[in-house]
Amino acid sequence: QVQLVESGGGLVQPGGSLRLSCVASGRTFNTMAWFRQSPGKQRELVAAMSAGGSTKYVDSVKGRFIITRDRAKNSVYLQMNSLKPEDTAIYYCTVGWATAEFFTRGDYWGQGTQVTVSS
Repeated sequence: QVQLVESGGGLVQPGGSLRLSCVASGRTFNTMAWFRQSPGKQRELVAAMSAGGSTKYVDSVKGRFIITRDRAKNSVYLQMNSLKPEDTAIYYCTVGWATAEFFTRGDYWGQGTQVTVSS
C-alpha cells in the first residue's frame, strides 16, 4: 500500500522561506510532485520532478521554488523562497508515472500540509 506523508508547512511572513518534505512508502514512482489548493480555487500543479531529473513548475513559482528528490529515501522536497500571500494554500504531495512535462495528476496523494504566508 502506498502512503505519502508530508511535513514542513506552517506560518511564515511574506518574503520568508519554508521547506516541505514528503516521504513515500510502498513503492517508487517515476514522478513525484507538489500540488496546492486554496479556498475557492482548483487544485494546481506547483512542481513536478521525474526520476531522470526533468522538472516542471507553474509560472507563478518559477525562480522562487525548487523541487528536489532523494531517491534513496523515496522522498521529494519543495524549497519555497520569497513567499507571497498568494502562495497560501494546502500543499499536497503526489506520485505518478507520467513524466514531469506531461504530469497533470497523481495516482496517490498525501493528506496535505497547510502553508500560510501572512504578516
